[in-house]
Amino acid sequence: MFIKENKKTVEIQMEDVILQGNLAIPENATGIVLFSHGSGSSRLSPRNNYVAEVLQQKGQATLLSDLLTEKEDRIYENRFNIDLLTERLIAITKWVKENPETKGLNLGYFGASTGAASALVAAAYFGDEIKAVVSRGGRPDLGMRDIHKVKAPTLLIVGGYDDLVIQLNQKAYEKLQCERKFEIVPEASHLFEEPGKLEIVARLSADWFSKCL
Repeated sequence: MFIKENKKTVEIQMEDVILQGNLAIPENATGIVLFSHGSGSSRLSPRNNYVAEVLQQKGQATLLSDLLTEKEDRIYENRFNIDLLTERLIAITKWVKENPETKGLNLGYFGASTGAASALVAAAYFGDEIKAVVSRGGRPDLGMRDIHKVKAPTLLIVGGYDDLVIQLNQKAYEKLQCERKFEIVPEASHLFEEPGKLEIVARLSADWFSKCL
């Protein structure tokens, strides 16, 4: 099915930096999913862009934005600075809420790897304003101190071969107080690089956001 959509590059002004983002708004979108990338990744992440395209086909708007500038990303420690990444995601969310094209849309987060922690902490910050969270191969344990405050229905997706991350997600799942679901994709590694596995992630995510947004 062809869905007419509006795609553009946007600049999001922070107090001290400008972040780049790729915004796509299908016609008659009801929600927008903001992507929080993992360490070393960016708005150009092929895996997150694939998931975003599937969401767009289901009628959801998407915003893939960098959380760090190129200069900041060269400092390795910044990639694991959950407080900084969360601060940026909160600021991007506020921009979405004020932007004329997106301010009426229901809000969701898709977090990958370390980005899942900033997505969950930001969801805790906004409370009922965030309608859904999906974590893909995430490290929600890095946001454990705030995870019990999350009110948005949360889906945790982990690869079946990713033993340590399964354990970390299980601990996070037990601390979540909201509607929640834990999906293990069989025979998939951390990056879901095996044939057909990322498609499963995208389908599970699209179903979750369609239900909640």
